[in-house]
Amino acid sequence: MKKRLFTSTMMAVAMTMCVCHSADACTGITLNTTDGRMVVARTIEWAGSDLHSRYVVVPRGYRQRSMVPGGKKEGLEFAATYGYVGMAVEQEEFITEGLNEAGLSAGLFYFPGYGKYEAFDEGLKEKSMCDLQLVPWMLGSCSTVDEVMEKIKQLHVVGVDERASTVHWRIADKSGRQVVLEITGGKLHFFENKLGVLTNSPGYEWHLTNLNNYVNLYPGSVETKSPGEMNLSPFGGGSGCIGLPGDFTPPSRFVRAAFFSTTAPKPATTDKAVLQCFQILNNFDIPVGMQFAEGKIPADIPSATQWTAATDITGGRIYYRTMRNSAIRCFDLKTIDFGKVKYQTEPLDTVQEQPITVIKVK
Repeated sequence: MKKRLFTSTMMAVAMTMCVCHSADACTGITLNTTDGRMVVARTIEWAGSDLHSRYVVVPRGYRQRSMVPGGKKEGLEFAATYGYVGMAVEQEEFITEGLNEAGLSAGLFYFPGYGKYEAFDEGLKEKSMCDLQLVPWMLGSCSTVDEVMEKIKQLHVVGVDERASTVHWRIADKSGRQVVLEITGGKLHFFENKLGVLTNSPGYEWHLTNLNNYVNLYPGSVETKSPGEMNLSPFGGGSGCIGLPGDFTPPSRFVRAAFFSTTAPKPATTDKAVLQCFQILNNFDIPVGMQFAEGKIPADIPSATQWTAATDITGGRIYYRTMRNSAIRCFDLKTIDFGKVKYQTEPLDTVQEQPITVIKVK
């Protein structure tokens, strides 16, 4: 009965990923401090339903087995060399963002219509890794980007359901290096992500090319001009970014994320960088109603942006806030003994309602 329930849940997740193309979006940014430290941050959106997100604390030595198409747990069995903390959606196995004790950060982003994994081979199932479990494999097995790039060659990454969308991944480490992994045509493709931005489809290289369409943008205001006998002045600050796309499609979010993160003042500390990341990502909160036709909103959730996370890789801290509680919470991995801690998972929110503090005036 338990196995049937697990399979049913997994298939429901896959179908949700398949049919709700317009309901999902993720935006990732990066800020560097004046002393060269890096903070990566991201949102996760899903307007179709509550993702029932939870955190997962994984000790060293914890063993798990990957799923294969059909929902069976018959894929690669892997143990955690490194302990880690992650944020999961729908099921604790599906970690979408996390950080390990060695300073490796990894996260998956929705990538519909452009990725293509290799076909599942029953004879290779014990070397096969479900795409939705690749983040926990990375966090448990690797300490650097280079190590991920080398070890992943031994895997066969497959989807859990051929009807579901593919995903792509952002991976970063303490050195400040960051890459994007996309699987197209059944082949692994790594891109150096020096910009530190990632959204969804199309592919990463396309987004970089598309930035050329916005070469006219700059921070600040345009100068007053006097064509003929007229004096034309901007109505307010920020007129240098007139033309910055404001919709929520992946290409537009990529452009905004690139503009906001590259024009932000460089913070002096990682604490300040974390807070600045949350401020920047406020601009990417997606209201539930805008992604569906009027009267067809499918879910009773307060926001399509279900949670936002920021990771101080050097400091070993991962922060989050949610659609139901905007208070920033933090896991300090340096205070966790991953050799002794027990595996644990809990919902990101214990109370499903935004807390409001009433100010009493005397």
